[in-house]
Amino acid sequence: MKSDRIETESETPHLKRENNVLTLVSTDGMKLSADFSTLLPRIRRGNLQSELLVQAVRIRSADHPLKVLDATAGFGEDSFLLAAAGCEVLLYEKDPTIAALLADAMQRAGQQEDLREIVGRMQLSAGDSIPVMRSLAEKTVDVIYLDPMFPARKKSGLVGKKFQLLHYLEKPAEDERELLAAALAAKPQKIVIKRPQKSPFLAGVKPSYSKPGKAIRYDVLLPDSMKDPGL
Repeated sequence: MKSDRIETESETPHLKRENNVLTLVSTDGMKLSADFSTLLPRIRRGNLQSELLVQAVRIRSADHPLKVLDATAGFGEDSFLLAAAGCEVLLYEKDPTIAALLADAMQRAGQQEDLREIVGRMQLSAGDSIPVMRSLAEKTVDVIYLDPMFPARKKSGLVGKKFQLLHYLEKPAEDERELLAAALAAKPQKIVIKRPQKSPFLAGVKPSYSKPGKAIRYDVLLPDSMKDPGL
């Protein structure tokens, strides 16, 4: 059986534009691109407010559109949901290939009438968010969102292969303590962390509370009410 793993330099994925869509392609034919139009069913009236992420980020006392910093943007799908809910989202993605795919998706979405207003509330920067968060003045953003890439799952199939392409480019977070410490240094009202349901807390720091789902959960930290986490 042919291995799904990308192991040799000759199998290195590459970017290719196909039908005006920037696509990551592997030599075995696997293709990966970002496309916000697939999220349209989730932002329909009545669906968006039931999203756990939207509930976790919400600050009921806020009298303005929340400013959210997505420190690990990936393909930007979570940021898109937050922007659809009215948030102004700053996205940071340090891997240049993933950032290029995300930028392409945002550019295409900006040309679609039903997506244009939403992506207009999204601002992408290609680069590492850690030094940015460290340099932010206190309360510059209301919420910082962290979604460190989950560890690779050892399974075959289309979904597994697609995640394998992403893991080839960007490994699961090995700097959890540094990432969380930088987020805490910015002193937002909330830090929201996406985790697999049964995984340990990020950097071992217990959240103020969690919002669990079937496969994932959102851990919420309230920096103003936390004791020193010792990071």
